[in-house]
Amino acid sequence: MANNKRIDEPTGIETVGHEWDGIEELNNPVPRWWLITLYLTVIFALGYVVIYPAVPLANGGTQGLWGWTSRGQLAQEMAAGAASRKAATDAIAGMPLDQLVKDEKLLQLAIAGGSAAFKQNCVQCHGSGAAGSVGYPNLKDDDWLWGGNANEIELTLNHGIRAADDPATRTSLMPSFGKDRILNPAQVGDTAAYVLSLSGKHPKDAAATRGAAIFAVNCVACHGTDGKGLRQFGAPNLTDAVWLYGGKPDQVSASIHKARAGVMPAWNKKLDPVTIKMLAAYVHSLGGGEDFTTATSAPARGSPGNAQTK
Repeated sequence: MANNKRIDEPTGIETVGHEWDGIEELNNPVPRWWLITLYLTVIFALGYVVIYPAVPLANGGTQGLWGWTSRGQLAQEMAAGAASRKAATDAIAGMPLDQLVKDEKLLQLAIAGGSAAFKQNCVQCHGSGAAGSVGYPNLKDDDWLWGGNANEIELTLNHGIRAADDPATRTSLMPSFGKDRILNPAQVGDTAAYVLSLSGKHPKDAAATRGAAIFAVNCVACHGTDGKGLRQFGAPNLTDAVWLYGGKPDQVSASIHKARAGVMPAWNKKLDPVTIKMLAAYVHSLGGGEDFTTATSAPARGSPGNAQTK
């Protein structure tokens, strides 16, 4: 190959010594600007390795002369943000929720903080708009199993629903009437017909009449004689049009056949009290929050009951 090198007459530059289909390549030197750029990048890289953490080691990495880390910078920024919010969070922490909802300025700060916490912790189940989905309640309507004033919402957030790690969790238990053979399939269907008739979703026919008798024996203890539910047991109102697991006949029959038992974490294990209070204020503000004159569910913590999650 070296023997094939020659000087290209038009340019006076030596060729690299090979050709293809009559085409030869000139052995041009690397441009000076390119070499300078290369040397500068090498110098920069060496300086970066010395100044910043850069080289991984068996049990960590080099710290760098400046001791800077992106995590450290984030921690400083988070601390600065927390310090700027301290006055507001201290005021929120020291004010009971029944008073907080009357303080417009502080309430708006709490709602803003609760909105941020909701996006971090709650949208996975309740959705970004808090409208929920099948098995996850809509937080914007007026249907509340355990109570919808801000204190009751805070209590539910703190202790969760059927949270195994919290002895004070909200607990309701509905028998699996079909699975446990308390009712046969025909009786399950009749009960579903009656339940749907309470909200006008099924005619008051013979099936609904038979279901009414079954309901009176098995369901009124928690759902009440009128089917409007009892909050002390977390038993849903069966007379409205809100259905957590679907309001079609087969869906209601499925809930009666095998009871639903949704779970929500006890957030007091994961969030601080101020964040939970702000979350309660945010959820209460979504449109379905009740005032403090509405009957509460104080006896409901940890109390067993035969309740379907509607």
